[in-house]
Amino acid sequence: MNTKTTVISQAELDAQFACCDKIAAYWQTKGRTPTAYVETYGCQQNEADSEKLRGFLAQCGYAIVGSAEGADVVIMNTCAIREHAEQRVFGNLGALTHTKRRHPEQKIFLCGCMAGETKVSDRVKHSYPHVDGVFSTHHLWQFPQILWNVLSGKKRQFFIEDEPGSIAEGIPQVRDSKLKAWVSIMYGCNNFCTYCIVPYVRGRERSRQPEDILAECRALIEGGTKEITLLGQNVNSYGKDLSCGMDFADLLAAIARIPGDFLIRFMTSHPRDASEKLFDTMARYPKIAKQLHLPFQSGSSRVLKAMNRHYDRETYLQKGNYAKKAMPDLVLTSDVIVGFPGETDEEFEETISLIQSVHYDSLFTFIFSPRPGTPAAKMEDPTPKEEKNRRFDRLCAVQNAISEEIHAGYVGKTLRCLVDGRDKDMLTARTEGGRLVRFAGSDSLIGSYHDLTITGATTWSLTAAPVK
Repeated sequence: MNTKTTVISQAELDAQFACCDKIAAYWQTKGRTPTAYVETYGCQQNEADSEKLRGFLAQCGYAIVGSAEGADVVIMNTCAIREHAEQRVFGNLGALTHTKRRHPEQKIFLCGCMAGETKVSDRVKHSYPHVDGVFSTHHLWQFPQILWNVLSGKKRQFFIEDEPGSIAEGIPQVRDSKLKAWVSIMYGCNNFCTYCIVPYVRGRERSRQPEDILAECRALIEGGTKEITLLGQNVNSYGKDLSCGMDFADLLAAIARIPGDFLIRFMTSHPRDASEKLFDTMARYPKIAKQLHLPFQSGSSRVLKAMNRHYDRETYLQKGNYAKKAMPDLVLTSDVIVGFPGETDEEFEETISLIQSVHYDSLFTFIFSPRPGTPAAKMEDPTPKEEKNRRFDRLCAVQNAISEEIHAGYVGKTLRCLVDGRDKDMLTARTEGGRLVRFAGSDSLIGSYHDLTITGATTWSLTAAPVK
C-alpha cells in the first residue's frame, strides 16, 4: 500500500479541465447535448464523490439524467463494505449489457471502493467487456482524462494502480440539494479494523487544509445551505497529519463561528479518538447539532480486541456517558455487528446489555460479512448462519423497543426543525438530532426552519403540527 499523500497541483487540474473542453467540443460537433447517469452505492462519502463526478460531467457539457436507459455515459460509484452490496453492483452491471445493446455508443464506467480491489477490476476486465473503464477513488480527479481517452477511441481504461492517496481542491460539484451539503474534511482511514476493507481501497488518512474547508463552508452558507455535514472515515482524527495545530474540535468551533443560520453535523466518529474536548465543543456551540453517531460494533471487550477497534467496553461507556452528561438532549446512534467470528452467546449478551445501558436513539445493525483481503475473513467462524440470524432478530427487537420509548417521549414537545421536502401528502422535516418528522403544510415552508409540536411517534419517525 502506498502511504504517501499527494496534493494535486493546479496545473494537473487544469489538464483535466482541458479534457473537459475537448469533450464539450466533441459533443458540439455531434449537434446535441449528451446525457449522463451516476448511480451511487454506499456511504455519504460516496455520495460526495458522485457530486464531484457530476460536476466534471457538467463541465464536459453533459446533462444529468435519472436513468441509465439512453444515457451517453453511465457511472456506477460502488461500495465494498458488504458482500451483498458488491453482488448487487455486479448484477446491475450485467444488466447494463441490455442498455448498451440498445445504445451501442453508450460508455459505461465502474468506480468507487470496489474499483480499488484487484479481484474486482480483473473480473470486470474478463467478464464484463461492455464496461469501458474502471477507476479507483484515488483516480477520481482524473475522470475527464479517462472519459476523453474512451471517447477518442483508445482501448478500455483501467486506472487502478496503487497510487498515493490524493487531495484535489477545486473539483466542480453538482450537489443533490441546495438545503443540505456534504463537505469532506479528510479521506482514508488508519484504523485497519479487521473486518473492514476501507483502508485498503481509500488509502491512509489525509486531511484537507482548514482554510479550504472553511472557504467551502462559507460559500455554501452564503448560497443558502442550511445544513452542512462534515465527512470522513474518522473525522475525530482530523488534523493529525497536518502541522496547523487544529484538531477536529477546533475545526468544528471555527465553522460554528461563521455568521449565518445553519446547522453542522458530522460523521463518522471513531470512539478511539472521540475526546471530552469534542463533546464540550459540541455542547458549547448552538450551531453544532446535538447528534452523535459513535459506532461501538460489539459490547464485548474480547470481540472489540479481535476487531482491532482500539478501545474496550468500559472506555466506550465512559465516553458515551460523558457525551450525554455534556449534552442532556443528545441524540446518540451507533453501528453494531452481530456474529463476528468467534462471538459467543455470552459475548452477544454483552452487546445486548450495552444497548440497554446506553439507550440509543437508533442503531444501524449488520450481520458480519467477510470481506476478502481482511484479517477477519480468515478467522474461524463456527457460529451457524441460523444462530446469527436469531441474534440479529433479537437485537433489532430490543433496539426497536428502546427507539419507540424514546420517540414517545417527544410527544408534546416543540422542536425547531428544518423542513426539507415532501413525502406523498406530508411535508418532511428533521429535528436538530436528525429525527424524521412528518406534518401537513404548504410547500412554501420547504427550505426554512420552523417550530413543530410533536403529536405522535413510531419507531422510525414523528408526526407534528406547526406552531401557530
